[in-house]
Amino acid sequence: MPWTQNYAALGNNLGLTALVVSLPIFYLFWALAIKRMKGHIAGSTTLLLTIIDVVLVYKMPVGLALSASVLGILNGLFPIAWIIVTAVFLYNLTVEAGQFDIIKSSIASLSNDRRLQALLIAFSFGAFLEGAAGFGTPVAITGAILIGLGFEPLYAAGLCLIANTAPVAFGGIGAPIIAAGAVTGVSANIISAAVGRQLPFLSVFIPLYLIILMAGWKGAKEVLPAIAVSGTTFAVAQWWSSNYLGPMLPDIISSLFSLLSTAILLKFWKPKNIWRFPNEKGQKVEQYKKYSGGQILKAWSPFLVLTILVGIWGTVGFKTFVTSQLKWFVNIPHWPGLDGLVIKTMPIVNKPAIYAASYKWDFFAAAGTAILITAIITMFILKVSPARGAKVAGATLKTLVYPTITIGSVLGFAYIANYSGLSYTLGLVFAQTGHFFPFFAPVLGWLGVFLTGSDTSANALFGQLQNVTAQQVGVNPVLTIASNSSGGVVGKMISPQSIAVAAAATGLVGKESDLFRFTLKHSVFLLLLVCIMTYLQAYVLQGMIPKIAGILPTIASLIH
Repeated sequence: MPWTQNYAALGNNLGLTALVVSLPIFYLFWALAIKRMKGHIAGSTTLLLTIIDVVLVYKMPVGLALSASVLGILNGLFPIAWIIVTAVFLYNLTVEAGQFDIIKSSIASLSNDRRLQALLIAFSFGAFLEGAAGFGTPVAITGAILIGLGFEPLYAAGLCLIANTAPVAFGGIGAPIIAAGAVTGVSANIISAAVGRQLPFLSVFIPLYLIILMAGWKGAKEVLPAIAVSGTTFAVAQWWSSNYLGPMLPDIISSLFSLLSTAILLKFWKPKNIWRFPNEKGQKVEQYKKYSGGQILKAWSPFLVLTILVGIWGTVGFKTFVTSQLKWFVNIPHWPGLDGLVIKTMPIVNKPAIYAASYKWDFFAAAGTAILITAIITMFILKVSPARGAKVAGATLKTLVYPTITIGSVLGFAYIANYSGLSYTLGLVFAQTGHFFPFFAPVLGWLGVFLTGSDTSANALFGQLQNVTAQQVGVNPVLTIASNSSGGVVGKMISPQSIAVAAAATGLVGKESDLFRFTLKHSVFLLLLVCIMTYLQAYVLQGMIPKIAGILPTIASLIH
């Protein structure tokens, strides 16, 4: 017999229900930020606590809760953990083949300065990987590269997480914006244009913020030309492409524009001082050996192949060919013990609707598989024997056991939060803030990404709620739908899923709590900026955001 979600289960009191079902979230914050638990322990205990909570509060059948958790765990293992395993394997292969010294030398030829290396790798190259693949790929790859260059692991991971703010809304070839359009019925191109009139302000600011975080204001002033070129070119290209080309290409275009512009600048301009981390003071700046163009091309070939393959894998045409023409996937269209057994109700949906549950093991079309194929090609290019490759693969798997547990448990938590109605209860609380709803609208996206690890999932969760609530309070719904995505991007850096990915890629397994503490204050600060911007665009700068015609007034009544 189907079970119906009840968003105000405790005495028909939405606020009380929200407070009680938030306990697992408070626990997770406490476990990571205060208790400093290891990620796999914090994630596993949070999942267990959430199961108990939703069963007691919502009276969710135990079988449904367990089935939703298992489905989430499987989605954590594939495709998320699959990306991390293959990305770290690819990086380890370049190290095993002795090519990473050449990569370091080629980057150092542009600049030995840690500030400029962060701009090139963490910000620009990371944004490209986010646009092409998403799902943790940029943090895994760029974090490993920065460590290879000499960055401390905590700084490498933290900087990559913060740098990954600007491109997230358009990541995975525009998947978050496309998802928002699908659940709201608003054109994805209109939502893309709206997000493109919010995020460029962050895109200009993030490079400056990164360098101030690394080197202070004095250190940032020394490289202001590079900061300005890196951030401004990215922001302008992001605004133009999101407004005139739609949601699929902004990250690819803006990241390449930023990367090339900054590299060209560094051919003609250098900072007066080479900045290094405090622990490197007194150390002689490493003098890298000069290599030929052919040697540099060979060393970078794994990442050039990766760029080509993830670009192909990210296209709609390729995915359609693999799934529709070749049918290379394993599909479970009706997940046992869950599909057809949960009913979503108003005001989350216009009328009671079945919450479907399925699982697709889409192995060949997954971004992780593109990285694996890159790794295999790399073995041929770099002449790594199968025996050496297998040894590297075994060592990689051994180091990623605990991060995989963390990711699986976090996705289990995310899925049970959705199927129990926990996410919707919290969303409805924010929806009751009335005139101030535009200020809190980004918080919904931030919370959604924290819960799920994905801006795409956060838009699927709260996109329609943003749409309906905005109409009820008399605000342009395009603004709040867009702000859900814009708020979500600054939640990415503290999502337990993202923390687990970054920790795994940078050798910080067991120190996820340190990384969470590193990024938390920055996430909250950047969220506040997005909230203020959204509020101003709602009531002061209304002309900045595109509008849609023909909104039915009757839809607004759903919120009551």
